[in-house]
Amino acid sequence: MNIVMNFIKMIDKLRILREQARLSQDEVAKKLEMSRPTYCRIEQGESEPTISQLRKLAEILGVSPESLFCDTGSNETDDFIEKKYNTILLNCVKYGADPDGKITKTKLAKLAYLLDFAWFYKHLKPLTGLQYRRIAQGPVPDVFFRTIDELFENGAIVIECKGASQMISVNEEAPALEKEVEILLQKVCEKWRGRNTKEIVDFTHCQLPWAICRPGEIIPYELITQEDPENVF
Repeated sequence: MNIVMNFIKMIDKLRILREQARLSQDEVAKKLEMSRPTYCRIEQGESEPTISQLRKLAEILGVSPESLFCDTGSNETDDFIEKKYNTILLNCVKYGADPDGKITKTKLAKLAYLLDFAWFYKHLKPLTGLQYRRIAQGPVPDVFFRTIDELFENGAIVIECKGASQMISVNEEAPALEKEVEILLQKVCEKWRGRNTKEIVDFTHCQLPWAICRPGEIIPYELITQEDPENVF
């Protein structure tokens, strides 16, 4: 019975994860080296994938194989995860901004990424579970840009243009984080506070997760475990 329920959970999650990754069924099928109809049967629960196909599928979707069969570690909903990400971003501004209280939008995205992957390095599970994509300026989840817009619209942050950069500052007290998360976040921000955006972008570009993935591809959290400790953040 448990095997059946786990398989049902998996097929329920496949479509959601694929759509979150902005991949079509045809794109996933090609990455799995199978036909689209064959992949469709897996997504519809009509065919069971092999272990090797599951591992490859998890890699494509940017999740762990185990997570395909279960909910997020603590049964967190998407809304809860997004609220956690909001809180992380606000605290990254709080602890990572320059003395004037401002930080570039790009640097903010990188601090949140480094925190999330450093957490995975330490605990072997992601802090947010968001899917980070390899784009020109470095790893960033698709929800980052929408989240920044929402925080601005809600008055939680202020955005000012300075040349080609967008400078962000908080307009309200950042909500508290779990103690262990806050300690790690402070360590990440302390390392990069006062350093310019190009330095942190160059650093993330030299890391294995960004370097070996293709443009636009979801970056698997597991890749960070191959880094030396001093290169995690």
